[in-house]
Amino acid sequence: MKGTCLKISGEKTFRGRAVQKRAALFAASLCACALFFCFSCLSVKMQEERLSPQRKPTNEVRLEDIRRYVSEDPVRAIHLGGIYRVVYGKDDGELEALEAEAVAGLKEKQTAAIRAEQWDDAASLARSLASLGEAVENTGMEAGFMLAEAKKSLASGSDLAAFLLAVRSHELQPLEFEDALVFLEHAVEVKQRRTAAFFRAAAEASGRAVPAPLGEYASGYDGPEEMIKGVATVLVDRGIRIERGRGIPDRVLGSAFFVDSSGLLITNYHVIASEVDPSYEGYSRMSLRMGDPSSPRVSARVIGWDKAMDLALIKTEITPEYVFSVADRVIPKVGDTVLAIGSPGGLEKTVTSGIVSTLGRRFLQIGDVIQIDASVNPGNSGGPVIDTSGRLVGIVFAGIEQYQGLNFAVPAERLAAALPAMLRGGKAERPWLGIALSETSRGAEIIYTAPFTPAWEHQVSEGTFIRSINGENVNAPQGGLIPALQDRLFSSRPGELVALETSDGSRRVMMTVPRPDIPLAEAAKKDSRERVAAPLFGLVLAPASVRSFSSSYLVKKVVRGSIADEAGLSEQDPVSIRGFRIMEKDGYALIEINVKKRSMGYMETTMQLPAALDSPDTL
Repeated sequence: MKGTCLKISGEKTFRGRAVQKRAALFAASLCACALFFCFSCLSVKMQEERLSPQRKPTNEVRLEDIRRYVSEDPVRAIHLGGIYRVVYGKDDGELEALEAEAVAGLKEKQTAAIRAEQWDDAASLARSLASLGEAVENTGMEAGFMLAEAKKSLASGSDLAAFLLAVRSHELQPLEFEDALVFLEHAVEVKQRRTAAFFRAAAEASGRAVPAPLGEYASGYDGPEEMIKGVATVLVDRGIRIERGRGIPDRVLGSAFFVDSSGLLITNYHVIASEVDPSYEGYSRMSLRMGDPSSPRVSARVIGWDKAMDLALIKTEITPEYVFSVADRVIPKVGDTVLAIGSPGGLEKTVTSGIVSTLGRRFLQIGDVIQIDASVNPGNSGGPVIDTSGRLVGIVFAGIEQYQGLNFAVPAERLAAALPAMLRGGKAERPWLGIALSETSRGAEIIYTAPFTPAWEHQVSEGTFIRSINGENVNAPQGGLIPALQDRLFSSRPGELVALETSDGSRRVMMTVPRPDIPLAEAAKKDSRERVAAPLFGLVLAPASVRSFSSSYLVKKVVRGSIADEAGLSEQDPVSIRGFRIMEKDGYALIEINVKKRSMGYMETTMQLPAALDSPDTL
C-alpha cells in the first residue's frame, strides 16, 4: 500500500507539473497575442501619423501677429487671418475688422502705385485685391498705361521692353494707327523685320495704309543666311577638373541669339548655371564668339535667369548684325517645318531642318515644350528654332537623357512671358502654393501639400480637386490642365494673394511664396518618405488593415503615367518601404519597396523605383 500510495502521489505530482507548464505556456501565448495586438495597433497608428500632414501647434497664429502686419504688410495680415480661421474655426469680430483694415491698406498702396506710375507694383496689388473680390479703379495693366510705358521705354533706348509692352497693349486693345506707326518706324530703324511685320499688321487693321518703304521692309523675308549673323557661340570656362589623376579642361558649350540691338541675348540657364549658382564653388568665366574658332572671344555677363524655364538673358557690349523678334506669338502645328540654328560641338553657324513632332511635352517644372526632329547636339542648347516664315518658334534646350535622339525646344510664347521678369535682373522668382497635382478625368486632383507652404498652412485637403483660381475656372485639352493652371500664376509675383477654390466647397485666400529651385527636394527634407512617395513616384499610400510587425501599407491610388504606374502597381497592393534616398546633386530620388502585386497573385517582389526631383506637376 505504501508503495502504491507513493506511486499515485508521483503521478499526481507529475500531472500537476504538466498542468502548470501548460498553464504557463497558455499565459505566455496570451501575453504574446496581447503584445502582438499592441504592436499592431501601434504600427497602424504610426502609419496614420506618417501619412498625415504634420501640423504646428495652434497657438502659433495669434491676433497680435495679425494686428502687427495690418499696416506694414496687409497681404501677410490677410494670409494669417485665413490661417487663424482654419485653425480656430471662429471669428469673434475682431478678425473681420482687422481684415477690413488690411483691405483698405491694400487699396491705398495700389492707388499710390498708380499715381507714381509704378505699373508692375500697381498690377501686383490689383491682382491681390481681385482675389478678395475687391474692385479697383485701375489695375495698372490697362492698355493705355502699358502703351505709355512702352513709349517711355522706347525713348530711353530699351527696345526689347518697349516692343514687349506695345505688343501686350495691342493684345488688350488694338493700337491706333499713329501709335502702331511709331513702333513700326522704330522696328524698321533697328532692322527687326518680324517686329516690323507685326506692327504693320496692327497699323493696317485700322483701315489705313502704311508708307510704302515701311510696308516693303515689313513684308520682306530674312533667310537663314541672314539669321545666323544673330547667333553666337557661348563658352563657359570652368577651369580644370581632375579625373583619374589627370587634369581635363572643364568647359560648357552652348548657343545664344540676339533679341535686342543693345547686345541682349537669350540662351539656356543650364549653359550659364555656374555663373550664377551660389552652390557652385569653382572657377567660371563666360564669353561669346561670333565667328569660327579663330574669331576673338567677347566677354559677356548674365542679366537675369529663369531656372524653372531653363532660360537666361545675357549681355555683351557689341552691336549685332541681326536681331530676332519676340513680337510674334507663334504656336506651331504638328508637322510644320522648322530650322534650328546653333553651334553643335562648337561648329558655329550650323543650320539643321526638321518638323514639329508634337506639342505639349512635360519636361520642365513649369509649362510644356515642343518636340522637334531637327538634328541638334551638345552646343545647340540655347539656339533659336524658326519656321519657314522666319518667325521664332522656340529655343533649343538639352535633350532628355532617357530620350536619346529626341530633341526639344521651349516655346517662343513662353519666352515672351518670361522676359519681363528676366529684364528686371537677377533670378526670376515664380510664385509657389506648395501643391502637387494629378490630372484625371474629373480635373486636377491635389495629391500632396508640401510642409510649411501656403497650402499646408491653410490645410488644403489632399484628395480634393481644384475648381477655380481667383474665381476663374480653368479648362484645357486633355494633358494640358496642369500647365494651364500654372499659367494662371506664372506672370504674378511671390507675395501676392491667390484665391483657391476646391471641390470640398472651401475657398482659401493665401499668400504665395517664392518657388524653390527644386520644390520636391525641399519637401523630401521635411516630410516622411511615405508622404513624398505620392508626388515623386505617383504612389499614394494608406495604412494597412492587416496586423503586422512591419510598417506595411496599402496602395490607395496610383497616379496615371507615374513611375508607380509604369512599374505595374495597382490599388490595394500591400507595400512596405525598405529604403529611400534623395540624390539632390544628381536630380533624382530612389525608393526601394517590397510589394505583393494583386495582378500576380500576391507574389512578393522587391523593386527600386527612380524619379526625377524636378516634377512638372506642381503649383
